[in-house]
Amino acid sequence: MKENRGNPLQLTSLNHISLVCRSVQESIDFYQNILGFVPVRRPGSLNFDGAWLFNCGIGIHLLQSEEAGKSPEKREINPKDNHISFQCESMSAVEKSLTEMGINYMRQRVEEGGIYVDQLFFHDPDGFMVEICNCDNLPVIPLAGETVRACSRLNSLQAVQHQQQIQVVQP
Repeated sequence: MKENRGNPLQLTSLNHISLVCRSVQESIDFYQNILGFVPVRRPGSLNFDGAWLFNCGIGIHLLQSEEAGKSPEKREINPKDNHISFQCESMSAVEKSLTEMGINYMRQRVEEGGIYVDQLFFHDPDGFMVEICNCDNLPVIPLAGETVRACSRLNSLQAVQHQQQIQVVQP
């Protein structure tokens, strides 16, 4: 059995994902108007078309495909395909919005020990899978002998929020 080495690379958080797009502008519209990402400044030294967006504590870097305009092969929505997942506040509100926007999606439910997680899967303009879920219903339980480490940046944010709550509560 392979020995657990903890966090050998001293990772602290997910920074960004990069997606190759047939149309950066179409992808900006999708990630901005559907998922609420905000365009942010991109280093001027990058000598290729693209855009950077930020929300939910992570960045999405859109890279213009060298085969611009080539449409991706339309695929069926498959929850077992590569995807990025976002937590939401209300699954019914997300489902209503996707329906109103005319976005084709697949609904799925996962159960573990009487706890249910609802998931909605759909594609971005280039066929990359996006999942919206209420995954925080399911506790993160380490396998025997494993340690789950929280992101230090997240811990710092939670500590600041907790401190602000304490300051508000105190007269």
